[in-house]
Amino acid sequence: MTGRGRENYNRNRNYINYVNTFDPPTQHFKTCLRAFLVGGFICTIGQFFRYMLEFAGLQGDELAGTVSVILIFLGTLLTGIGVYDRIGKNAGAGSIVPITGFANSVASPAIEFKTEGYVYGMAAKMFVVAGPIIVFGVSAGAAVGLIYWLIGL
Repeated sequence: MTGRGRENYNRNRNYINYVNTFDPPTQHFKTCLRAFLVGGFICTIGQFFRYMLEFAGLQGDELAGTVSVILIFLGTLLTGIGVYDRIGKNAGAGSIVPITGFANSVASPAIEFKTEGYVYGMAAKMFVVAGPIIVFGVSAGAAVGLIYWLIGL
């Protein structure tokens, strides 16, 4: 390495060492364990509601739909009162994977942009994150329905 190249290398290495003094080390095992536990706890709550509704007499699609609606409601409610964001800050991916994370991704922008009005704020910003997912889901469902209709199922 030439003199100038070695000087740049040392300068870059010194800068990286300087930056690393301000950046705390990532604790991968602790972060993954916390995400696993929180995600599992959210799913356990969903399973609890499933068992309770099954005991009440619901079954099949009614049961699955009702549990989904309850979890979406809880995710939206916890987002509205500011609890879900704190859960997400501590749990990371464990809070965004279940259906409650999807509810949070729809409710958060709506709450954040409420001051801009109901149409241009809440309604327009509500689907910024979740919009592509909803559009893809509806489009895929319509395509599958059309294929089934065409082949006569």
